[in-house]
Amino acid sequence: MNERIVIQGLTKTYKKNEALKDVDLTIPAGAIVGLLGPNGSGKTTLLKILTGLIRSYKGTVSIDGRPVGEETKKMISYLPDEPYFADWMRVKDALGIFQDMYEDFDKARCMDMISRFRIAEKARVRTLSKGTKEKFQLALVLSRRAPIVILDEPIGGVDPAAREVILDTILENYTKDQTLLIATHLIAELERIFDVAIFIREGRILLNKDVESLRMETGRSVDELFRERFRYE
Repeated sequence: MNERIVIQGLTKTYKKNEALKDVDLTIPAGAIVGLLGPNGSGKTTLLKILTGLIRSYKGTVSIDGRPVGEETKKMISYLPDEPYFADWMRVKDALGIFQDMYEDFDKARCMDMISRFRIAEKARVRTLSKGTKEKFQLALVLSRRAPIVILDEPIGGVDPAAREVILDTILENYTKDQTLLIATHLIAELERIFDVAIFIREGRILLNKDVESLRMETGRSVDELFRERFRYE
């Protein structure tokens, strides 16, 4: 697989705290990649650097050979780990914003997903449960035809019964030429869809490996390896 994201010597410091420490990492095109680590391990900081939301850091980050900037921002569809629409908005308002902002937004695809999630266009964001808000935002993000899709804890706020529906929705809308990067600490529910697993702890990359090779070499699941490596976190 071709390298889509290349990171070299990446360090990000908040005051005296190093959120990322000399990270070297490659992420391939055409793969579903799990960025796996406990809370506070540096996952969200890394994602925000990739999306251009954090611009002050040491090291280099390139996407398809380009430094992170305006061009690479257009290539990424990003689901953050917290809601980003105002409570007064209706669902249809958010749909309009995405349609106006992103040339690659497929409204028909989004309408199909929100219908499946039973989300009404006229509903106000404030009336949606936390889990429904996450489903709606996921539908918006997956409806862009972007080469890179980044999801930060996409099933963190939904009940176990809804997780299978969300995973199926992710797989149905993923195309083989995309890079799908999912940050999570809920490994057991998600590992069946991963091609590559990256372990991160205290800002350092501990592992970056093809999942099938990892299972064959160790005889264990990614979740089992994760629990062993992060037992005392």
